Amino acid sequence: MIARMNFDVVIIGGGLVGASLAAALSHSGLTLALVENQAVPGKATLRGTPLSPSSLPLAGERDAGSLSEALSDAWDSRIYAISPGSRRFLQQSGAWSLLDASRIAPIEEMRVFGDSGAELEFSAYQMGVAELACILESRALQQALWQKLQQQENLTLINPARCATLVFDTKAAELTLQDGRALRANLIVGADGRDSWVREQAGIRAAPQDYQQFGVVANFACELPHRGIAYQWFQPDGILALLPLPGNRVSMVWSVSPAHSARLVAAAHGELCAQVAAAAQHTLGALEIITPPGAFPLCSLTLPHIVAPRMALIGDAAHNIHPLAGQGVNSGFRDARELAQLLIERGAQHDCGDAHLLRRYERKRKEDIYTMQAATYGLKHLFNNDIPGLRMMRNLGLSATNRLTPLKKMLMRHALN
Repeated sequence: MIARMNFDVVIIGGGLVGASLAAALSHSGLTLALVENQAVPGKATLRGTPLSPSSLPLAGERDAGSLSEALSDAWDSRIYAISPGSRRFLQQSGAWSLLDASRIAPIEEMRVFGDSGAELEFSAYQMGVAELACILESRALQQALWQKLQQQENLTLINPARCATLVFDTKAAELTLQDGRALRANLIVGADGRDSWVREQAGIRAAPQDYQQFGVVANFACELPHRGIAYQWFQPDGILALLPLPGNRVSMVWSVSPAHSARLVAAAHGELCAQVAAAAQHTLGALEIITPPGAFPLCSLTLPHIVAPRMALIGDAAHNIHPLAGQGVNSGFRDARELAQLLIERGAQHDCGDAHLLRRYERKRKEDIYTMQAATYGLKHLFNNDIPGLRMMRNLGLSATNRLTPLKKMLMRHALN
């Protein structure tokens, strides 16, 4: 007979957000378990044989289990723009210091272009900060977090392992794994991605809203220096972003229709480079591909609740947003940061799964989640349509915003958090 293990908190999902929560609770005095179905999350990347859109995971939390293994010096096609607030969160947990600084690139300026000559600029100098964000590879951050977790005394890592059943009662939740092991906890945290099994077991259901777009990703060497500038072009058929990597390299995220995505992924590398350079108005000169393209479907997910009795959701399990604002993983880190703070400061009178405590977490996160979802949904649909007169209006609005420094600062303040 296999003994039942007891914990204060069990986190299901060891991607970036789930791992960051576990790391943030390292000195909380709580007993933790993290259940992950991969042996070592983060080893797989989009590097290798070009992949079809349907074979790639969502950009957010989790890597698929059968992607190509990368060489240690190869660039990961999946990158993130980490906000200063997320960076501080990761620094406090000790994970950030384990990263290779030579693989991180700061964003010092951002230039956004409309589809009719309008331009909007943001700068770190204008905001009075060192950088607007920094770009790093998903694989590098995942490995740093797991290196930190493997040193953590109050944490039991259970991987690879798959969940079988999850039962909630008034006093605790009990998780049974497929190998028969049983875990009992005051709180279950679902950090298991967009298609969350934990969310399903808790009875929280909502259908993702398909954006009818794929995000095509690839990395390039560029002829001209990027000077720490992130570029974004809003186009009638999609949104192209080029983000600075160390050296004369950039990472691309191009949100386009499924048909356009399939053509880009299937294109010869020289043709793809020419198409991206032309769409970017040759701002960085000629491009040379350094990682093959891949693609992932884009959708929005809005839930009626992100908590239930003895359960809380974080990251992609709790929400999905369009990548145009680069806030998907940052929003997940804000989930983890808020939940960790509430658990640490809860006081002796509350257990980890206390309903009042979980409702406080939900209330604190709802405004941020809904604000980001509304903003990205609105911008995507504002530029991706052919309503007469709207093209002129949206570009006039972009230009007007660029002239109003207080408004620009207000828009950026949230993104820096």
